[in-house]
Amino acid sequence: MRLDKLLSNSGYGSRKEVKKMLKNGAVRVNDQLVKDAKKHVDPESDDITVYGAPVMYREFIYLMMNKPQGVLSATEDSRQETVVDLLDPELLRFEPFPVGRLDKDTEGLLLLTNDGQLAHQLLSPKKHVPKTYEVHVNKPIDQAALDQLEKGVDIGEGYVTKPAEASLLASENGVERLLLTITEGKFHQVKRMLKAVGHDVIYLKRLKMGDVDLDEELLPGEYRELSEHELAALQNKKTL
Repeated sequence: MRLDKLLSNSGYGSRKEVKKMLKNGAVRVNDQLVKDAKKHVDPESDDITVYGAPVMYREFIYLMMNKPQGVLSATEDSRQETVVDLLDPELLRFEPFPVGRLDKDTEGLLLLTNDGQLAHQLLSPKKHVPKTYEVHVNKPIDQAALDQLEKGVDIGEGYVTKPAEASLLASENGVERLLLTITEGKFHQVKRMLKAVGHDVIYLKRLKMGDVDLDEELLPGEYRELSEHELAALQNKKTL
């Protein structure tokens, strides 16, 4: 990797700022002064310092966000706020993107990363990574409807969903709450599944993806980095 790219990705400023720092003699590679921004280095084996302090390079970031309602699951939009807009500017240099999408009016667990390979594995239909949602519907739902959801329902255009897991949580003030776990990611799938059994979704929140649960301490719009245990759990999903 080019030295200026590595330093820029590690938070030492823009490429222009890094080149100025190199010119001023601030950078050493294996204890040798280096001023050439184009020099190729190996972040795994080379000892790189800036003003005597070691450079801790990281290639990927992995974030868990409690996505709020009203925000787009996108990297940019000219008119509306996106999940990337909620991130600290220092994280933007990694160019993170949402893994999949939640509808604008849906909240809950959303992963953001710049690890394209992991994102692909988590979203691949062949991997069947489960996603669990809390669903509120506008009227009581009976066992027959739950059984239909579990067997698979026609959500339009002749597509029948794969078997799901559905269970009731509670009823309150005429609102029925249930848990629904699916292994697909069709457009508006949860809403279309409930519509197929005669119910309108009035609230939707993703609670879990694979073996990673939404951190209950994260308020809507807040995020944190994944723990090593959570990341390992997601990476293991590659072999499902």
